[in-house]
Amino acid sequence: MQSGWVEIFFLAMLAGFIGLRLYHVLGRRTGHEKPVADPFRPAKPDALRPAGRMRQEPDTPIAIDLPPDVAPDVRPGLEQVARADRGFAADRFLAGAQGAYAMVLEAFWKGDLDQLADLVSDEMLANFRAAVESRKASGERIENRLLQVDRAQIVGAHMTGTMAEITVKFDAEILTVTRDAEGRVIAGDPNKSVETHDLWTFSRHTASDDPAWLLVATDEEA
Repeated sequence: MQSGWVEIFFLAMLAGFIGLRLYHVLGRRTGHEKPVADPFRPAKPDALRPAGRMRQEPDTPIAIDLPPDVAPDVRPGLEQVARADRGFAADRFLAGAQGAYAMVLEAFWKGDLDQLADLVSDEMLANFRAAVESRKASGERIENRLLQVDRAQIVGAHMTGTMAEITVKFDAEILTVTRDAEGRVIAGDPNKSVETHDLWTFSRHTASDDPAWLLVATDEEA
């Protein structure tokens, strides 16, 4: 009888040990394993960053295809980004950045803060919210329209720890019109577009399973 209890105790210990090993090998599911869709990348499996990452030394040569207008001094920064994110592709990033440029502008002009929240950092969202609320308080209405983007060019890239930052210059043609509460035009011209030269910086955490790039800074070319 006593040997039977010993055998049961031993089997229970063995089962517990096996369960513990499986826990460490397989990990614990949290219900959030699927990556968030990236507005910079097509919603396809091959557009998402591979689950595994291979560490590379900073000086390890890496093959990366870049647009012909990327300056030589920008290439090292893009190579650093590519080492940290094996799924990075400059042409795909640029296409997504151009799409994000249009979405952010449209959302801001419409005052759609919910859409902006998915595209920009918390700090940028706070700035946009303040501008939108100020506009509403004064009764002003923006009727801007992005006519076309003539050029999108990567002009800067660097890594800070695991944070990647890439700056893109957008040369665009925009129709800008601002009306007051009475509907009078107080800025811009509904019959004349203007050329803009914006510098937007996008960032993402390369150690995160979330592949999304967020807008973290905006500026105008001097």
